[in-house]
Amino acid sequence: MVKDNAKKQVALLLADGFEEGEAVIVLDILERLEIQVTTLACQKSLTLRTYHGIQMQANELLSAQGDRLYDAVVMPGGPEGSVALAASKDVVEFVRRHDEAGKLICPLCSAAARVLGGNGLLKGRRYVCSGDLYKDVKDGVYVNQSFVEDGNLLSGKGLGLAFDFAFQLAYRLTGDAQTTNFQADHIDYHHWRADQKI
Repeated sequence: MVKDNAKKQVALLLADGFEEGEAVIVLDILERLEIQVTTLACQKSLTLRTYHGIQMQANELLSAQGDRLYDAVVMPGGPEGSVALAASKDVVEFVRRHDEAGKLICPLCSAAARVLGGNGLLKGRRYVCSGDLYKDVKDGVYVNQSFVEDGNLLSGKGLGLAFDFAFQLAYRLTGDAQTTNFQADHIDYHHWRADQKI
């Protein structure tokens, strides 16, 4: 993989009820690797309530993004959060626009089945999601793995795999195996390496 020195930009889509662990872990790892993460509230208010009732503040509103393109779009799970994202026309259009531009589309946990699968956005690609939500998905191919890559789609199974998911996304964005591996070692996370087979 070729190293890319340009600072990458990631949109983290959030709605009330999002799984805060998944969101914060991904944000933390990406920022450690100098990837800029913008948290986007996919509702009318920047103030969000997480899956466990914690109040958090997003950086910006999704509705204020216009035609801006990010290098990757991340969607955490959470029962209420992923349902809210899936029901938002703005979210569906935002994801579709990024997908068509070849940007990385990155759902975690329930988001792959609900947001992508529920809106015809998987387009026959392989994916993973939490639980048995895949049973209601018609346009993708479910693979029971920790995380799955298919072209520009990177999906993760759930909260327990959030570190693997985040490091793999960082590596895909930067192409920098040495720095990504260093950061994994730095936080004593020894379950992921840039040269591992998926």
